[in-house]
Amino acid sequence: MSSVIQKYWTFFCSYCILYLVNENLASDKLCDGNKKLGKRKQMDTIRADSTSKKGDECMEIKAISLEEHLSLFHSGKDCHAYEFMGSHPAECDGKNGYMFRVYAPNAASVAVMGEFNGWSRTAHQMHRDDMGIWELFIPDVRKFDTYKYAIRTPEGYELDKADPYAFHSETRPGNGSKVFDIDGYKWNDDSWLSWRSKHEPYSQPVNIYEVHAGSWKRNADDSFYSYRQLADELIPYAKEMGYTHIELMPLTEHPLDASWGYQVTGYFAATSRYGTPDDLMYFVDKAHQTGMGVIMDWVPAHFPKDGHGLVEFDGSYLYEYADPLKMEHKEWGTRVFDYGKVSVRNLLFSSAMFWIEKFHIDGLRVDAVASMLYLDYNRQGEWRPNIHGGRENLEAVDFLRLLNEMVLTAHPDCMMIAEESTAWPMVTKPGYMGGLGFNFKWNMGWMNDMLCYIGADPFFRKDMHDKITFSFMYAFSENYILPLSHDEVVHGKKSLLDKMPDPYENKFASLRTLFGYMIAHPGKKMLFMGGELGQFSEWSEVKQLDWMLLGYDSHRQMRAYVKALNMFYLGNKELWENDTDWHGFSWISHDDNVNNIIAFRRIAKDGSEIICVANFAPVYHESYKIGVPFAGTYEEIFSSDNVEFGGSGVSNGKKRTKAAELHGMENIVDLKVAPLSIMFLRGKPRAKRATPTKAKQDKKTTTSKTATKRTTVRKTTKKTSDK
Repeated sequence: MSSVIQKYWTFFCSYCILYLVNENLASDKLCDGNKKLGKRKQMDTIRADSTSKKGDECMEIKAISLEEHLSLFHSGKDCHAYEFMGSHPAECDGKNGYMFRVYAPNAASVAVMGEFNGWSRTAHQMHRDDMGIWELFIPDVRKFDTYKYAIRTPEGYELDKADPYAFHSETRPGNGSKVFDIDGYKWNDDSWLSWRSKHEPYSQPVNIYEVHAGSWKRNADDSFYSYRQLADELIPYAKEMGYTHIELMPLTEHPLDASWGYQVTGYFAATSRYGTPDDLMYFVDKAHQTGMGVIMDWVPAHFPKDGHGLVEFDGSYLYEYADPLKMEHKEWGTRVFDYGKVSVRNLLFSSAMFWIEKFHIDGLRVDAVASMLYLDYNRQGEWRPNIHGGRENLEAVDFLRLLNEMVLTAHPDCMMIAEESTAWPMVTKPGYMGGLGFNFKWNMGWMNDMLCYIGADPFFRKDMHDKITFSFMYAFSENYILPLSHDEVVHGKKSLLDKMPDPYENKFASLRTLFGYMIAHPGKKMLFMGGELGQFSEWSEVKQLDWMLLGYDSHRQMRAYVKALNMFYLGNKELWENDTDWHGFSWISHDDNVNNIIAFRRIAKDGSEIICVANFAPVYHESYKIGVPFAGTYEEIFSSDNVEFGGSGVSNGKKRTKAAELHGMENIVDLKVAPLSIMFLRGKPRAKRATPTKAKQDKKTTTSKTATKRTTVRKTTKKTSDK
């Protein structure tokens, strides 16, 4: 058994052992403090009318008893803990109100304080069960009432904490939780969910438009667009531009705008910056009704140290590591989740499932996976090895496998995307094979190599040719997404357009070539907002995109190009149907580093193909020959050098092949290649000469014999006459 297989077999066995141990930890017995369990069950059974629609089926989320829910919760395997933790509408003794529950096993006392009791720390004391869950029913609480938990530690410290399972919260700088009934929205996306269930994304076009909701566009007074404004403007825009999905940077509640949403305090609360949870549901619903998917960035790697959040929640290290060598990411100023704790597993498993089932999100892009996998990630020597002496975080590996198994078993048509920047193997392979269980991974290697290459002076690119060819060595080792993301256009990295080498007129041609090469390369696609405009300035979360650039020809032509390129991608299955295996790709020429030119074939499942030729040098070739797989005619069907896109207008039209050996093929086509451009060709085989059928051949033979016989008769007659 190889060392790699041994390594992952060890991981798998560890998972099985942990699973069995957790099963034994589950308790079926509850102590309800000052109430009888029977009364509590009667009062707060999970509602039977809650439904999660998938496809054209309507699958009921079964109403399970509180005891059964808590058994799962205390074993760390509850992926629907949001159904009973937090605040929920309830009825007790004929009175309507809300039931509050919070997990705080180390607390000496917990009370609910809020607008409904004048923020009293003593008016509504909660009751504790024997496993550390505190609960209380409060009558006459209304939707949108603000509340917090007043927690007293055994040492006597007073803590004011937001509800980790709250569905809504105050808008910053406020940080209280808000009472909200999450089940009020009426969905109208059955058709989309039905289509999605029958079309898993692997062999479908996936072209993602990445968006920061607070800075795509803003109102005249510089205030944020609401979720509903975004639904009315962003969705039609992305659809018209030819994108299939919108990926939203984190919308989970967060206190700091400058974190872009990646430091989360509310894992079940859609940020109130842009509206209510119902407003976000409206956005997703409208996207689905127009045939677009919605992906959301999700952050299970770490959390901020804001006092109202998860940090030392009940006076103990409830959600983070207690070990100071594991506890923090000092570079980010955040705490690290301890993935072996039931509190963490329930919270994060449930959060992931919550966004998919309650908000109909089509996929989660899991942020900073590398920081989860490695104990020494950015630690400068201050880290503690695992039980085997290695740097792998075994609890995180187990957590990710179980997370992906839970989500993709229940929703196989959804996307679980890993932002993983290292060479960790089998990220998109199932857990039982030793993989992490994601179904897509960002191809960070392609992105880094490509931006390094395209940002270099073309004169030096001949010595960097491997940066545009190496990615094909591993292109099918995972299910990849090619990302040109927000991270590449901030913090002094320059915008995509500004990365391109001078002179000015070459920048646009280079960017068109980059975008075209991304579309041609195996893997799904993603572009951050503003790239399609040819934005010069870096992205900033404090202002909207530079839409005024569309008043200039070059930027207007760039957007027209991106739109046409996206539509070309959607309309040609050769570019997306076989993204995950070698049958979808074949090299023609990969070694012409002197001219900075590559050529390759993209192939659909039915064998149809498109040839892609990319020129990364500012040099025009009047005659450039490539080998082609068959004799016939090749037609240029798309080019980045079209005049309407700002190009020079070099065009090939239709080209007939010639018989000659080149690039291991028996036919060639002679092309004009524009500087800094990419073109796509489709071939039509030469028609074969018709072979005579047997009947026609027999008829021809008979006719020939008859003619011969007649000639003989004529000759005999002539001889007789002469005599």
